[in-house]
Amino acid sequence: DADREIAHTIFGSVGIAMEVKEVHLDAVTGLSGSGPAYVFQFIEALSDGGVRVGLPRDVATQLAAQTVKGAAEMVLETGTHPGALKDTVCSPGGTTIAGVEALERGGFRSTVISAVKAATRRSMQLGGISAEEISHKHNL
Repeated sequence: DADREIAHTIFGSVGIAMEVKEVHLDAVTGLSGSGPAYVFQFIEALSDGGVRVGLPRDVATQLAAQTVKGAAEMVLETGTHPGALKDTVCSPGGTTIAGVEALERGGFRSTVISAVKAATRRSMQLGGISAEEISHKHNL
C-alpha cells in the first residue's frame, strides 16, 4: 500500500488521482488519456464558430477556452450531472437550445462516444488483446 500512496501523491500533484480496476485501464486511456485532444478539437471548433460569426480569432479562442474551463469547473464543483447543468442553461425557445439541437443533428454525442470507443479499442490492441476478444468480450 506504500506504492499506492506514492502513486496517489505523484498523480494527485498534477490533477485528481482516481484508483480504478485494472480491467478499466483501457477505458481510462480512451476517455481521459485521449480526452484532452477531443477537448482541444471542441475548443477549436467553438473558436471557428466564433470566427464564422464575426469574432476575431484571438477573442474567439479565449472565449471558447474560458467557456470550457468554466463549464468543467461547474461539473466538478457542484457534482451535478452535466445534462442537468445543460438544462439550466437552455431556455425554452432560446439560443442555447437551438445550438444544442444543431449539435444533436450533427451527431455530436454519438461522435464523441465513438471516439472514446475507438481510442479504448486501440489501447486494447496495443496491449495485445485480440480483435475477437475486443469485439465479443468488450463489445467494441
